[in-house]
Amino acid sequence: MPTERYCGTGPRVGAGSAKLPRMEIIGSRPPSKPGPAEWFTGQVWLDQIAAVQAPSRLTALSVHFSPGARTAWHTHPFGQTLHVLEGVGRCCTRGGEVQEIRAGDTIRWAPGEEHWHGAAPGHFMTHLALQEADESDTTTYWLDHVTDADYGA
Repeated sequence: MPTERYCGTGPRVGAGSAKLPRMEIIGSRPPSKPGPAEWFTGQVWLDQIAAVQAPSRLTALSVHFSPGARTAWHTHPFGQTLHVLEGVGRCCTRGGEVQEIRAGDTIRWAPGEEHWHGAAPGHFMTHLALQEADESDTTTYWLDHVTDADYGA
C-alpha cells in the first residue's frame, strides 16, 4: 500500500484543487546571452532565471561579469536586489562612493535610484539580480555608461 507524503503545516492541496496555482519545476533555461554593449562595458553574460509571468512582475537573472566589466548607470521602477554568488565586485549609487561587494553580500536599491554594479579589477563576479516590471513590462531604465574615472573612484 503506497504511503502518502505530505510536506508543510498548511492545508493539504488535493488533485481537485483547481483554484490554487500548481508548483512548476522548469528543467531547462534559454541559452546564455552576451550583455548588450548599450547596457554594459566589458564582457558580461546573462542567464535568465525567471521571466515576468503574470500576475507576478518578478524577473531574475544570473549575471556573470569578467574582470572590470560593469553595467551602465541605470534605475529600476520598483528597485533592485542583488545577491553576489561568487567573486568580488563593485557598486555605486550616483553621487556616492564606490563600494566593494563580495560573495554572500546582498545589495538593495530603492525605486528610481541611479546606480551601477560590476566586477572588480582582476576578479570575476556573478550575482543574482531581482527586479519587478512596471505596467509597460519595463524592469530597467538604462542611462549613460560608467566612465573609467567613475569606476576607479
